[in-house]
Amino acid sequence: MAYPKSFIEEIKNRVSVSDIVGQKVKLTRRGREFVGLSPFKNERTPSFTVNDEKQFYHCFSTGKHGTVFDFLMETEGLGFPEAVERLAARAGIQVPAQDPRMAEKEEKNASIIDICDMASVYFKTRLGGASGREAYDYLLKRGLDDALIQSFGLGYAPGDRVGLVKHLRDQGIADKDIIEAGLAVQPEGRSDLIDRFRNRVMFPITDARDRVIAFGGRALEASVPAKYLNSPETPVFHKGRILYNFAKARQSAFDTKSLLVTEGYMDVIGLARGGFNNAVASLGTAVTEEQISLLWRLVQEPVLCLDGDEAGLRAAYRVIDRALPLLKPGYSLRFAVLPQGKDPDDLVREGGAEAFNNVLERANSLIDMLWERELAYAPYDTPERRAAFSDRLRKAVRQIEHLDVRKFYGEEIKKRLDALFAPANRGAQQNGGYSYSGQSSGYGGRYSRQGSGGKFYKFKSGASAEARRSALASGAVMLPPREAMIMLAFIRHAKLLAGHLDQLEKLDFETADLKSLRDAIVDAISHEISLTAPLDSDGLKGHLISIGYENLMTRLEQLPDARMLVFVRPESDPEDVVSGWLDAVELQHRLITLTAEKREAETDLAADTTQENFERLMAIENEISTLESKTLN
Repeated sequence: MAYPKSFIEEIKNRVSVSDIVGQKVKLTRRGREFVGLSPFKNERTPSFTVNDEKQFYHCFSTGKHGTVFDFLMETEGLGFPEAVERLAARAGIQVPAQDPRMAEKEEKNASIIDICDMASVYFKTRLGGASGREAYDYLLKRGLDDALIQSFGLGYAPGDRVGLVKHLRDQGIADKDIIEAGLAVQPEGRSDLIDRFRNRVMFPITDARDRVIAFGGRALEASVPAKYLNSPETPVFHKGRILYNFAKARQSAFDTKSLLVTEGYMDVIGLARGGFNNAVASLGTAVTEEQISLLWRLVQEPVLCLDGDEAGLRAAYRVIDRALPLLKPGYSLRFAVLPQGKDPDDLVREGGAEAFNNVLERANSLIDMLWERELAYAPYDTPERRAAFSDRLRKAVRQIEHLDVRKFYGEEIKKRLDALFAPANRGAQQNGGYSYSGQSSGYGGRYSRQGSGGKFYKFKSGASAEARRSALASGAVMLPPREAMIMLAFIRHAKLLAGHLDQLEKLDFETADLKSLRDAIVDAISHEISLTAPLDSDGLKGHLISIGYENLMTRLEQLPDARMLVFVRPESDPEDVVSGWLDAVELQHRLITLTAEKREAETDLAADTTQENFERLMAIENEISTLESKTLN
């Protein structure tokens, strides 16, 4: 709503900027002004000033400048009306009356929020009772404790079809209001109501002011069609405009200058258990334009945490199209790709905060994800396909509305296209091989597997799912996870696995870096090179570092699987290490053999396109696919 100018001026006169800023920044008076360290940027020398007489603050390090209202909006993600309400209450001023229609709407919304609050209390009470024991045990099994359960206001909706309805009626709530709040449904042809949520763990959803406005419920029965059920759209709850945990994450996001975006409630709560209090969730939907704007109210580059599977990549690609038109100077998105089959809750529970931080450190920029998406879409091994590839990228860039951002995106895409289509790379494309597309502009480089070169059968266009996930997760030239973990496990358990040196020596690798590292290890052990320490993990590491493998070793240690796989972890049982490593070696050997057979089958099919040759190739590809889907342990 529009507020009278006199009302806004009255607030500014009654509330000093230094009082509000001083709650977040340590200020020191210098003459007529206050100075302090910038709340918007890490710095050692104070560059942030507050002038109560002129009623503004100014940050010389970032150029940010504004009134007391702007400060609350910048540091707490508040909208202008919320900032006005907060400061009016502090100043002891009544907010001006709205027009009758708006006042009626506000009264109606307040009533729905009150009803949702009553329901929240009801659900929390039931979780602590006998009927909620199963729900409580479920939460404990997921690693939650009473403090987390209480902090997030979790509860339980009993299986009773009318438990909540009866409770609200007893509080004097009319049936139509219970329905409007999204808490009950009226089956067709029946006059009575039944609870919307039954036998579910309940997650209250709050608005930016931390008021309960809706719920999410997780079914406890496996047979229930909808595992997760959200409240329907109501006058106060619009799914695409709300982020779960937004109000609670606000302060931590400001303090850390970072914000994590996950898919669901348990991801947010699991991250909080690991010390990450700056996480929100998109309520199971693809992130919307409204949600992107909400995220930018807290930080300039929120990080979307994606499941490391094809569905996760598709979700990221959809977000790109929604974000491109909204991009503005300094504001973008980053994308952290998790190990396949792991969500944030799993990663923190199994590998701790360190494992999750490793994933965040390799988060990809939006332009990297856009580039990856178009690389994966189709091969570019002919002039026409290269033209289509370029056209798709340029069309994406044209979606950007801000002129400067669009200009710099266009320049960066042109650099990458020029590097990708350089003569040396075109030769690799025409041969159906792997082509490197990195350059000095800061882009991390990718490998992409090309298609069949126009033969009548169709291969996957772009890199395999595993290859793309690995490239995205590393942010550099791809290290295939299986090969990388075989090498890292051998280094970490050198004494234990030294007796299997012959298996390592005979094993082939796709990656030149890992082949070289393998040869150095075999040489060190088999020829008894004099090491600086005994032949244990530390001794072998020291030798490898001394001959130039420090960077590669660091990359191996930072891969997510380094903490997740049992046979790789340093503290694992010796029997698990040996059996797991041998299984991985056997799988690697079979896949290398099948890859060679596949190349031979492709050559045969190109020379003689018979059904027999085609079926042979398909059988090999199916076996490769089956083996690649196996997870190591």
